[in-house]
Amino acid sequence: MTSPHISEQLAHDGWRQHTPRGFTGLVGPLWSRTHDDMLSFGVLMGEQHLNPAGVVHGGMLTTLLDQVLSTAAWQVNGRLPCVTIQFDSQFLSAVKAGDFVEARAEIIKTTRELVFTRGELLVLNSRVATGSAVLKVLRPG
Repeated sequence: MTSPHISEQLAHDGWRQHTPRGFTGLVGPLWSRTHDDMLSFGVLMGEQHLNPAGVVHGGMLTTLLDQVLSTAAWQVNGRLPCVTIQFDSQFLSAVKAGDFVEARAEIIKTTRELVFTRGELLVLNSRVATGSAVLKVLRPG
């Protein structure tokens, strides 16, 4: 659970709290903001995000990264649904309970059917993970 002090600071810094539907709603609460035309997501890591070694589970970090990459693909395609068909990640350092992890995305290239993305996870502006994904646009018809 996010303490009121941390929530107030995040709100002051332009973050908005969300509880998304589905799986992503289970790993939050999720925070978002747009800064310098870049969408970011964030999660304040808690005890529920830790693995048996006492650091944030890699699955939690890849879920956060996949969420920001797929949302960026969704936005660039006029809010058409997109699904991840390929995902790579690299963990650079451990994340602890109490860390606020920010996820940022960049669109590399789009085609009619595919979106190529890359992103990073940061704690206090220090990169803790990077990744890339290819997403397929689900067009009606």
